[in-house]
Amino acid sequence: MAEKNYYEILGVDKKASEADIKKAYRKLVRQYHPDVSDDPNADAKMGEINNAYETLKDAEKRQQYDMMLENPFAGAGFGQGGFARGGMGGQAPNMSAEDIDEILRQFGGGMGGGRAGRAGFGQAGGGFRFDDLFSSFGGSGGMGGAGFGGPTNSKGEDQHAELSVDLSASYHGDTQKITLNLPVQTAQGREYQSKTIEVKIPKGIAEGQQIRLAKQGLPSAYGGEAGDLYLKIKFAHADNIRVEGKDVFQTVDIAPWEAALGGSITVNTPAGKVSVNVPKNSRSGSNLRLKGKGIPAKAAGDLFLTLNIVLPPTDTDAQKVAWQTLKAQFADFVPTR
Repeated sequence: MAEKNYYEILGVDKKASEADIKKAYRKLVRQYHPDVSDDPNADAKMGEINNAYETLKDAEKRQQYDMMLENPFAGAGFGQGGFARGGMGGQAPNMSAEDIDEILRQFGGGMGGGRAGRAGFGQAGGGFRFDDLFSSFGGSGGMGGAGFGGPTNSKGEDQHAELSVDLSASYHGDTQKITLNLPVQTAQGREYQSKTIEVKIPKGIAEGQQIRLAKQGLPSAYGGEAGDLYLKIKFAHADNIRVEGKDVFQTVDIAPWEAALGGSITVNTPAGKVSVNVPKNSRSGSNLRLKGKGIPAKAAGDLFLTLNIVLPPTDTDAQKVAWQTLKAQFADFVPTR
């Protein structure tokens, strides 16, 4: 029996549109993915399906493939049948992160979930396996042999992760260690090597900004340089603090007499201890602005202290008497309701 061509593998016509090819691919992934299929040959079929999609989704590769189908001898430089056999379940296809993410969503995942291509580092710096993305398909990830179109010495895939840092790091700068579990190909097969690297957190960095670590992404499948690792910064801070751009907002508790009489109070802030004057007759929700005490960027943000009046306890008889005395002193005072 003649070997199926890529169009036959995906079950589409040679004139199929890009959308039709993608739709057919998704359908086949849902049918033959090893996690959902009972077919004993699911891995092999997924290898064929991924290899076909890798070629037909790319306009330039598809054009060359069509030319090879019309003239098989013209593709002699591309491996067996003009195109090398790769793909998940065998060797790794050269798929983009966007394509992978679309398919992962079919299984309720997606790269934002931290499984693949995008992961998270807590402050303890847990290990991060770059090829989890590909292993979720039962394949060999970015470490397999070259699929069609793999240019010699091409760069490995860039990776993205989230790095949680204490808010104080933005005020003073910091260094943080993270551990990467990188796949390497050995004579015994694939193994993982742990690598701990130190990340410098620059003073003034804002939440959402990225730190680029050159050559710390996926290794190249074609002998080139490794990709880069991009760490997106996420601040960790107390519940009474929130960050909006370069401005920092902090809720500060004050006693009723401090709110009524005013005076100086000392507050522990991300910028350090500061002394502020509380105006007389302050209300809960009032903001005290400390200019330039927010994120210390080139144009520094501001720190806003939001006052919150808290009442002392009334557990003892003496405390209750004190409140009764206060009530008597302000017998004519009726709050607006």
